Amino acid sequence: MTSTSAPPKLFGTTLLDRIGNTPLVRLDRLTQHLPGVQILGKAEWANPGGSVKDRAASTIVGDAQRKGLLTPGKALLDATSGNTGIAYAMLGAAQGFPVVLCMPSNVSPERKHILQAYGAEIVWTDPADGSDGAIRMARKLAAEQPDRYFYADQYGNDNNWRAHYYGTANEIWQQTEGAITHFVAGLGTSGTFMGTTRRLRELNPAIKCISMQPDSPFNGLEGLKHMATAIVPPIYDEHLADANIDMPTERAYLMAKRLGRTQGLLVGVSAAAAVAASLDIAEAEAKAGREAVIVTILCDSADKYLSERFWTEKTEGEEA
Repeated sequence: MTSTSAPPKLFGTTLLDRIGNTPLVRLDRLTQHLPGVQILGKAEWANPGGSVKDRAASTIVGDAQRKGLLTPGKALLDATSGNTGIAYAMLGAAQGFPVVLCMPSNVSPERKHILQAYGAEIVWTDPADGSDGAIRMARKLAAEQPDRYFYADQYGNDNNWRAHYYGTANEIWQQTEGAITHFVAGLGTSGTFMGTTRRLRELNPAIKCISMQPDSPFNGLEGLKHMATAIVPPIYDEHLADANIDMPTERAYLMAKRLGRTQGLLVGVSAAAAVAASLDIAEAEAKAGREAVIVTILCDSADKYLSERFWTEKTEGEEA
């Protein structure tokens, strides 16, 4: 006897449904001495993989599947410093495809544990070579075994910045009701800054878009690139930013501790660096007598960095 009943109603959401639409958090205590100026942080740790990289990874994977590039029997391969790899590993576990990641061996223990929990295969690279060493290894593996891998190439894949062009930027515009005056983001793959800036410029050409990067090749801003000395991502356009702020690692450490102790927010080091850059802009705007709504990307929480020594050790420039 054939059943004519309707299929059962499905409840809840899928993993992909939870990516994006992250909240904007007001950092009021940072700007309480700056009348007319606001700093807002996009709380990207609300994504299911815990970082902004869920956006790019899901867009890259979805496009590859639609185009028949990531097929059954193939593994996704990419270089990563951590967060994109975690996003790939999460998606691979949820959708049933293997994930192989090239990664510097000095990433935080927390990152290693998360990737192990998701079942990703890791190819460790020399920590002295940083993310560039991981990129070179991924390219080598992809060239040697093209039939085994789909090389996602987050640094050169246009779907990286498109995720932010179609998602992050429009969310910011809606959440600020078009009042945003400044956008600030760090440069790693550069996808977040490139995509969000391109779309915000279309919505309002007067919005100032400022990039931030480490002030030297040897730094503690995990996931960010010192563009002058690194392998420059193919998706990066150096002419897009209105200005660039070079950020010392120590300032990021100080801000991470400050946000924890005065805002109740435990954020990652690169997120703290973006807030420090935003505060520089806020103070300059207030000094000039201008109102401003500054939005930055809090790319992840402090969960993956709590083993770092700076949380308990005194940082240069910190008051006793």
